[in-house]
Amino acid sequence: MEWLVIVLYGVTLLIICLFSLGQFNLTWHYLKSRKESEEYSDELTEYPHVTVQLPVFNERYVVERLIDAVTNIEYPKEKLEIQILDDSTDETIQIIGNRVKEYQAEGWDIHQIRRPDRVGYKAGALSYGLEKAKGEFIAIFDADFVPNPEFLIRTLPKFKNDKIGMVQTKWSHLNTDYGWLTKIQAFWLDAHFTVEQKGREHAGSFINFNGTAGVWRKACIEDAGGWQYDTITEDLDLSYRAQLKGWKFVYREEIESPAELPVVIPAVKSQQYRWNKGAAETARKTLGKVLTSNIGWNHKIRAVLHLLNSSVFLLLLIAAVLSIPMLYIKEYNPDLALVFDLGSIFIIGFLAMGFFYWVAAKATHPEYTLKYFMKNFPIFLAFSMGMALHNSIAVVEGYLGIKTPFVRTPKFNVQSKGDSWKGNIYLNNVLTPVTLMEGLLSIYFIYGIFSGFKLEDYGLMLFHAMLAIGFAYVFILSVKPMNNA
Repeated sequence: MEWLVIVLYGVTLLIICLFSLGQFNLTWHYLKSRKESEEYSDELTEYPHVTVQLPVFNERYVVERLIDAVTNIEYPKEKLEIQILDDSTDETIQIIGNRVKEYQAEGWDIHQIRRPDRVGYKAGALSYGLEKAKGEFIAIFDADFVPNPEFLIRTLPKFKNDKIGMVQTKWSHLNTDYGWLTKIQAFWLDAHFTVEQKGREHAGSFINFNGTAGVWRKACIEDAGGWQYDTITEDLDLSYRAQLKGWKFVYREEIESPAELPVVIPAVKSQQYRWNKGAAETARKTLGKVLTSNIGWNHKIRAVLHLLNSSVFLLLLIAAVLSIPMLYIKEYNPDLALVFDLGSIFIIGFLAMGFFYWVAAKATHPEYTLKYFMKNFPIFLAFSMGMALHNSIAVVEGYLGIKTPFVRTPKFNVQSKGDSWKGNIYLNNVLTPVTLMEGLLSIYFIYGIFSGFKLEDYGLMLFHAMLAIGFAYVFILSVKPMNNA
C-alpha cells in the first residue's frame, strides 16, 4: 500500500510537471512571436455579408446591452444581419421582442429566432441559425459581451487567405476590479488570451475558438461538419474538426472584445464545470483522430496537452490528498528518504508555470508587472487548488461519458463596485455535497499543516497552507451567496 501511494503520488507530480513544461514551450513561442512582424493587413477593401449570431437563454439583465452594442458595430447596415437565437423561457423573450421591433423600424436586418425545442442547447441554436444565415462570415457573441464598434472592420481583413476559417479575438474585462474573485479570473484569462493562444498560433499548432468574440467563415463550419452537441464545449470540438480538415485559424491579441466576469462563485463554478467537462468530452471524442492525423509530432504533443489540460485539476487533487499520507510514510520509512528527495525535481514544473504567468502579467500590465504578479499569482494558485475537487468531478464525468444538461453561467450586468447582484433570479442557491466536501478538505489540509509541525517536516507546509486557504475560500464564497440573495 505504501508503494502504491508513493508511485501514484510521483506519477501525478510527473505528469503535472510535463503539462507545466508544455506551458513553458508556449511561453517561448509567445516571446518569439512578439519579435516578429505580422503579415496581416488591417485594411478592409470590400464588405462581405456578415451574420452576427447572439445565442441567448434567459438573459434579462444583459440582453439589451448586448443588442445595443451589436447595432453600434461600424459596418454597412445593408451588409449586416443580426440573429438573436433566443431559447429563453422568461421575460427575456419580451425584452428582446421589443428591442428587435425598435431596430427593425430603423431599417436593421435583425431577427428574434426561436426554435420549437432547445435540442443541443447553444450548439443546437447556432446550427439552427446557421441554416437561415445570409452571411458569408458568422460573428458570434455571448450575452455577457459588449462588442467593440470596430470589431468587424478589424477582423475581416484577416480572411484574405482563403484557407483562414476562423479569427479569434482577445477577451478583455468590464469589471476586473469588482473584487478578488474577478481579479483572479482576469489573471488566469489574460494568460490564456496572451501567451497560450498566441504561443500555439506561432508554433503552427491548433488553437481554439473560445465560443464567443470570434468570426467564422461559414464555409469552414459547414466543411467541418457543422455545430455538433455531443460535447458541451461545441467551440473546442468544432475547432479541432475544422483544423483537422486543413483550415487555418488566426488569433489577434491586439483586438479586444470586452466582457463581464462572473462576480460570485456559483457562477464561476458553472462556467468552470462546463469548460472542464466539455474539454474532457472533446478529448474523448477527438484525441484518436489527432494522434492518427498527418500533422507533425510536435503539433500532436501540443494538441494532446491542450485537449487533456483539464486533467491537471484531477492530478492536482490526487497529489494533494496523498501528500499527507506521504509525510507519515517518509517519517516511518527513513530508508525511502532518497525517493522523497528526488521529488524536489518537480520544482521545475512550478518555475515553468510561474514563468508562464509572469510573461502574461508583463504583457497585460507592463506598468506595474512585479507588483501585479506578486499580488495575484499566489492567490490564483490557492484558488485553483480550491477549485480542484469541483473541476475534477467535471473532468471525470467527461471522460466517462456521463451526460448532464448544459449549465449556463448566470449574468449580472455588474461592472463597478457600486453595482449589486443581489436578488438575481438566475442564481442557484443550493448547498451541494461538493461544497461540503470543499469545507472538509480545508480542514484536512489544516491537519496537514499540523502534521508538518508534529513530524518536523516542513517541506510540504506551504503547499498544504495554500490548499487549506484555497478550499476554505471556495467553500466560504460558495455559501455566502445563499445568505445574500
